[in-house]
Amino acid sequence: MLYRSHPWHGLTLGEDAPKIVNCYIEMVPTDTVKYELDKTTGLLKVDRPQKYSSLCPTLYGLLPQTYAGEHVANFCKEKTKRSGIVGDGDPLDICVFTERVIVRGDIIVRVLPIGGFRLLDGDQADDKIIGVMVDDFVYEKFNDISECPISLIERLRHYFLTYKDAPERDEHSKVHIADFYNKEEAYEVIRLACLDYQKLISKYPQKEPSQ
Repeated sequence: MLYRSHPWHGLTLGEDAPKIVNCYIEMVPTDTVKYELDKTTGLLKVDRPQKYSSLCPTLYGLLPQTYAGEHVANFCKEKTKRSGIVGDGDPLDICVFTERVIVRGDIIVRVLPIGGFRLLDGDQADDKIIGVMVDDFVYEKFNDISECPISLIERLRHYFLTYKDAPERDEHSKVHIADFYNKEEAYEVIRLACLDYQKLISKYPQKEPSQ
């Protein structure tokens, strides 16, 4: 094989999705630079240095072959009772708890989704699935977000509410966490994001395999 697969399009969620999913890790907790997947090339790129000292407390990445489009946006509107929400146009994000020190991104990890939170960036739905790494000695005992210590969830909340802003957050910040949700709802968000992805790629002609 001459070329590696695109992490968004070439990697699948896995046969046991949504209960066990493959995810592509972009960032680890020690990163002081925000990395993200370049959607055109499939390479990991520098998005920007982290402005302040707050670091993401978990592994952070995306779920392949997912997309936050119309289905995800409509579900968000239903749950928040808000109108005018659209999907953020990116793959679904995931935060992964593990006790192990993983020092670099650009890797694939198998994850058990246990919940998520509904983040709104202005009028864009930007859900974050929360999961634990498969076979993790400490965190795999958490079967649902309700079983996690509140301190872990608060660290995630703090990071995503402040990573774009100064420590003295502007009261008019566009980033808002509407609510957290359990494992079953996380499964539904993943399912809807898969439908949005299928709709997205259906717009593009598929190449015939070479003879």
